[in-house]
Amino acid sequence: MAKTAVMGAGSWGTAFALVLADAGNDVCMWGRREELCETINSKHENTDYLPGIALPETITATHNPAKALEGAEIVVLAVPSQQLRSNLESWSKHIPADAVMVSLMKGVELGTHKRMSEVIAEITGAGPERIAVVSGPNLAKEIANREPAASVVACTDQAVAERIQKACHTAAFRPYSMTDVIGCELAGTAKNIIGLAVGVCVGLGYGDNTKASVITRGLAEAARLGAAIGADPVTFMGLAGMGDLVATCSSPLSRNRTFGEKLGEGMSVEEVTAQTRQVAEGVKSCQSVSELAAMYGVEMPIVEHVAALIAGKMTPNELVSALISRQAKPEKV
Repeated sequence: MAKTAVMGAGSWGTAFALVLADAGNDVCMWGRREELCETINSKHENTDYLPGIALPETITATHNPAKALEGAEIVVLAVPSQQLRSNLESWSKHIPADAVMVSLMKGVELGTHKRMSEVIAEITGAGPERIAVVSGPNLAKEIANREPAASVVACTDQAVAERIQKACHTAAFRPYSMTDVIGCELAGTAKNIIGLAVGVCVGLGYGDNTKASVITRGLAEAARLGAAIGADPVTFMGLAGMGDLVATCSSPLSRNRTFGEKLGEGMSVEEVTAQTRQVAEGVKSCQSVSELAAMYGVEMPIVEHVAALIAGKMTPNELVSALISRQAKPEKV
């Protein structure tokens, strides 16, 4: 049993807290809103994000970050990616010096173009052996319902990856371990953007051929960027790549696909954002990933067009038309 802090009480943070508790760990969640933490403690349920799902009694919640982090051996970071830096700046002094930090976030920071593990290292001063990433086809509601699923735990130190793997292995949740942190992070970030593009196609009324085309070429774009930055291209064929991409692009539970679908149906970015309670990470990351690709000279037309759509420089119909009308060329994966 490990003392574990989960910093974030949204749907994925709560679902992963449940996994950790099922694996036998003592879990304390930090939540931004004190009233939600009180509800979790009294009702053993996150009524805001995962209503109707009973949480194990080994999960407690607090609004006090110092209390959540006290004595933690594993610190799970589960806040929106663009809020990680500001949160970590206030939390870092409370994180035990030997704790392993685990990122559940899928994004690239605006302005700095840094992956989440890089932001963690910068703010906390931790070496790569203390930073791990969890990624894969992990729709929170299905995980919380204990439906069978697999995922990937990545850390540059294989022994640490295996330690976190053991800490979250349950009868329903099967984690694999690996050392390709870059690949896992870029695959997880890119799939949100591709999910937006697929959602746009669905909202416009297009069928499976269109969706399959966007998914396949989107995967190729992500793998190209990963290879340029130093990732193992094989990672993009696995759970963190194709697995997560299929789940995100296929399921109505996906925030990014749903966001894109509403754009395709004619709503504006502002209108969809106003009625969306949870963050669709691709909306923020599309610009930073597009800029990152340009820095490395990598062509990512789907990502670039999604960024233009989100910025109001392109309509959904123009996005699809521009992608299809691009110059014909040999297929390169």
